[in-house]
Amino acid sequence: MKQLPFDTVLIANRGEIAVRIIKTLRKLGLRSAIVYHEIDADTPAVSMADAAIPLSGRTPIAAYLDIAQIIAATHKARAGALHPGYGFLSENVECARAVIKAGITFIGPAPESIELMGDKIRARDFVQRNGFPVAPCAVEEDDPGTFLSRARAVGAPLLVKPSAGGGGKGMRIVRDLGSLEDAIAQARSEAQRYFGCSRLYVERYIEHPRHLEVQVLGDTFGHVLHLFERECSVQRRFQKIIEETPSPALTSDMRQRLCDAAVGITRAANYHNAGTVEFIFDGTEFYFLEMNTRLQVEHPVTEMITGIDLVAEQIYAAAGCKLGFSQSDILQSGHAIEVRLCAEAPERGYAPTTGKILMLEYPEGDDIRIDSGISEGQRITTAFDPLLAKIIVHSPTRLEAVQKAGRAIRELVLLGCETNASSLARILADEGFLRGQVHTGYLDANPLLAESGSGGALPPFLAAAALLTRQVRDSADAVPELHAALGSWRN
Repeated sequence: MKQLPFDTVLIANRGEIAVRIIKTLRKLGLRSAIVYHEIDADTPAVSMADAAIPLSGRTPIAAYLDIAQIIAATHKARAGALHPGYGFLSENVECARAVIKAGITFIGPAPESIELMGDKIRARDFVQRNGFPVAPCAVEEDDPGTFLSRARAVGAPLLVKPSAGGGGKGMRIVRDLGSLEDAIAQARSEAQRYFGCSRLYVERYIEHPRHLEVQVLGDTFGHVLHLFERECSVQRRFQKIIEETPSPALTSDMRQRLCDAAVGITRAANYHNAGTVEFIFDGTEFYFLEMNTRLQVEHPVTEMITGIDLVAEQIYAAAGCKLGFSQSDILQSGHAIEVRLCAEAPERGYAPTTGKILMLEYPEGDDIRIDSGISEGQRITTAFDPLLAKIIVHSPTRLEAVQKAGRAIRELVLLGCETNASSLARILADEGFLRGQVHTGYLDANPLLAESGSGGALPPFLAAAALLTRQVRDSADAVPELHAALGSWRN
């Protein structure tokens, strides 16, 4: 066990990633502290942490974005380090700087790296200057007056993108240049609303691309390593829902080229800690997309095939430790797949869903891992991202991993809140997915995979099973307070 300059880490996050971080802190013999909004008071992460400090805010999200409150909570918990998880403040350069200024170790890269790679335009220019491939592009701020004409000159199809943020917000695909002006206006408005920044650029949109990314690690001693690639092409609204490693699309030579490029970009950026370099791949060539200066949602698949705890490596790197292994020590073993269980209705355009979890049972078995932040009795709201849990499987071959993931998602039981589980099961059983023939528009091209499949005998059986559950019966029989107050009055 490495010696660390702190014994307590504050987690500035919630849900499954907070639970995930707590598990590694326990393994390393470190105390965990967590901040929480009152809406999360009864969640597993709060009950698991050694200390929990409440936050207040106009909205739950505003509370988790309050840097001053979070730093004050870190001091209150006597935590020497802060882990931001992913989302919220994880890629906020002002947060990283404020944490370091307060004398707290920020478990992430240096603020300069966040600033460089967090801005997509700046990152793209940096990568291009260092000789790595990027897609043809036009940047608004180079000359706002000619942006529209320069964008048209790139040629259709185009992808309009905000410089800030992520998660697909503000992005627009333009196949008819006549609609480009409207798409730019819509993207600018959405980018300003979500990120407080309306800077845009456009790049050539590659039809049916694959989305590949490489996990990298760097330390302050100049060592940069990769932990191979992940395939993240199955997406809805530019957001991933199934990830796997290794990618079925790559030859060994192309894999080496991709990973070498990611390491080169990371080294050029003088990057320390865990990060992910993302690319689009047209089947022949790959192009830089962006770098995420944080832990990724899909990091468990990399852990499953390498046996390396990425959260532990983040902590060691932030503490100034040298990487404890070389590139030749990192080996790929088997195949891993992650599916994201979300509170959403795929057949209704992936609309978010809500409800109280009445019954929850996860699949069990060898090489099945569950990263979850929910429990029975918890109420699911639309206050946050719809991700509920991740189901990760590992097997010797891709086919076995796909079959195991399919069985796992079918064995999942969650009553009380509609999820995307049945859609995930259909994707895993689809011939295109089984052959590895996916791309970022795969779900749009196969809309039947999002249908609810509500016909047949299954719904009555589910209803009967639900009514055999105490929580469901009690909920069905309960009389609302307003009606109970009427007493025996009848109309």
